[in-house]
Amino acid sequence: MRDLRHPRTPIGFAQAQGAGGLRVELILGQVLHFAADPFAEGPAAALVETRGGVLVDGTRIAAIGPAAALRAAHPAARVTDMGSALLSAGFVDAHAHYPQTGIIASWGKRLIDWLNSYTFPEEMRFGDPAHAAAVAARYLDLVLAHGTTTVASFCTSHPESVDALFAAAEARGMRIAAGKTCMDRNAPPGLCDTAERAHDESAALIARWHGRGRLVYAITPRFAPTSTPEQLDALGTLWADHPTCLMQTHLSEQTEELDWVRALYPEARDYLDVYERAGLLGPGALFGHCIHLTGRERMRLREAGAALIHCPTSNAFIGSGLFDMAGLIAEGQRVGLATDTGGGSSFSMLRTMAAAYEIGQLRGRALHPAELWWLATAGGARAMGMAERIGNLAPGMEADLIALDLASTPAIAQRSARAGTFWEAVFPTIMMGDDRAIAGVWVNGQRQRPAEAPRG
Repeated sequence: MRDLRHPRTPIGFAQAQGAGGLRVELILGQVLHFAADPFAEGPAAALVETRGGVLVDGTRIAAIGPAAALRAAHPAARVTDMGSALLSAGFVDAHAHYPQTGIIASWGKRLIDWLNSYTFPEEMRFGDPAHAAAVAARYLDLVLAHGTTTVASFCTSHPESVDALFAAAEARGMRIAAGKTCMDRNAPPGLCDTAERAHDESAALIARWHGRGRLVYAITPRFAPTSTPEQLDALGTLWADHPTCLMQTHLSEQTEELDWVRALYPEARDYLDVYERAGLLGPGALFGHCIHLTGRERMRLREAGAALIHCPTSNAFIGSGLFDMAGLIAEGQRVGLATDTGGGSSFSMLRTMAAAYEIGQLRGRALHPAELWWLATAGGARAMGMAERIGNLAPGMEADLIALDLASTPAIAQRSARAGTFWEAVFPTIMMGDDRAIAGVWVNGQRQRPAEAPRG
């Protein structure tokens, strides 16, 4: 593996304007990047340059390494000195529902009651393009303010909701995945489509948006109870026709849900088998939650190369259960981390890391800070099939990065001041940090200004 700690050969002055006429920027701070998966290789897989830099050439990372060496090698670069801030790849939120922005932190109940009481009434509003556009802009500005530069989001059954989110992401230069949420039963008539409409409207959206700039389409059945076998089959056919798309859905979130699936699909061996029979299992499949899996389901998920997306704040908020991170990682599963807004109670991946730590403690396996950070960056990118593009700081990667203030509040500052190691200094920000910790956000090489990413 290339040694990422040392800068590449210097670029000449003629190149100092960068790709596409953009200037070269040298961002200085404490640089955190990964040489390997810390779950497999231990915390030493995370490499830290305590006085380092990230050289951004246009939309790409050109080099990382010691600050002094990079400044000497690239004297024409514009310098942004973030002091002792931690420079990291931007956070990757691998499962979210942007239409639920307005109902985040709605009181209680279980999953099915929550859908009927809050989610479905809110999603009914997204047939209005102006409303969809306003919420899409608000949502992306909120996640950027929290340091999230990539999301995988469900939209609603309205194509207008998909157009709104992709247009807002394109305007901000963000790499995201999203898709029309398909449902043809067990939902309000105003949100239901049909098997044919789900296929045809999704196909039209794929033609319009998939692969356009940094945008990726995700074929999106909400979950088995809200789709007939005919609709799932139609979406499986669509995925077979467009294999570079992702596929996102829900799997084994709550025990009542499992009972419902068994009643609706009595011929299936288990919940996962419903999707597998329809051709909705394979590399590029993102399954949210995955709490109550059978042994057969775990084996098939691993064999198929699908991704399991851990949504800890949501799982605690709605009372779904405790994700088996240690057991699933030991089996070789591909795992990402997500807020699951608005079932999740925060837009922050820092809060999500803290919740993952707490659930790990309840399961008897305390996750190391390096593992938590990897899940929120490189792990999420790998789950979404984007590990060669985002989720890490390395030459050639897309320049999505963040700077974090590790003393952003008095409570965090007094604790981090006592730290004896790097991770001891970072951990208080994981456990207590919020958008105040985000000192800078760069998307595709461009710094996001406060007006573009308001805090909230």
